[in-house]
Amino acid sequence: GSLGTDELAWVQLRSSMNRRELDPASSPSAALGVQLRRSRESRALTQAQLGELIRFSASYISRIERGVEPPSRRLAQEADRVLETGGTIELMLDQLEHSVLIEGFPEFAEHESRASAIRLFEIGVIPGLLQVQSYAEAYEMAAVRQGNSTPAQAAERLTFLKSRQGRLADAQSPSVQVVLDATCLLRPIGGAEVMIEQLLHLEAMASRPAVILQVAPLDLGEDRPLNYPLVLLTLPDRRTIGYTETLQRGYLERDAETVGRWVSSYDRLQVEALSQRASLAFIRRVRKDFEDHVR
Repeated sequence: GSLGTDELAWVQLRSSMNRRELDPASSPSAALGVQLRRSRESRALTQAQLGELIRFSASYISRIERGVEPPSRRLAQEADRVLETGGTIELMLDQLEHSVLIEGFPEFAEHESRASAIRLFEIGVIPGLLQVQSYAEAYEMAAVRQGNSTPAQAAERLTFLKSRQGRLADAQSPSVQVVLDATCLLRPIGGAEVMIEQLLHLEAMASRPAVILQVAPLDLGEDRPLNYPLVLLTLPDRRTIGYTETLQRGYLERDAETVGRWVSSYDRLQVEALSQRASLAFIRRVRKDFEDHVR
């Protein structure tokens, strides 16, 4: 049977007590989830009731409202129709799908801009903070050629990257520790001349007092302590948070136990990697190989 007014109020109260409050500014999915929840509650509907009206499960609606996953196109359209939002949910879905940055990265970048220390591990590509312009452009234009990006989106990402890199030139530059898997140096992004410029830049960056740069050699094989890219940020209040990502989205990790395990793995990686002196010698050897190709 249908719920009475008092019962409905109690269900909605329990839902509001149990739900995890989202910061709509934290990500596009969070903003969309908050908007859907507010629109639903303005109509005094539970998630189950909205689900019945638009023929989607309450659990799916819950995941959307918690920012766990974006809605399908049909759900956005049906929610807009039933909740009479004037097309707001579908518009926000358009913005989400056409964002130039992957989900979760803007929130990470905001924390990165305040971090007092940055620890990086990367596989296959030089980390953005250490990329020269020609390398970054070559990487972005490849995505355009493959149809995964537009020239405008690529340009916007390059502008954003330049603003992030500017922090390393500040008087209050954070300390930066970088471990590069050897594949980052061997993969010829942009061709030999671009790689020569990029490797020279790494050598220059490693000369800075606040930068430690190491290479994880290929012969670590299956014993390499980390098998995925990772960033560890030390914030002004001395908390450490972690960040990693898939092709689809980034994940900011705040759980102290999980981050603690990541820190331990990173510490082991630094021990297993080449020393900075040996790493620079490795980078120079790779650079000379590229120089031989352009002679």
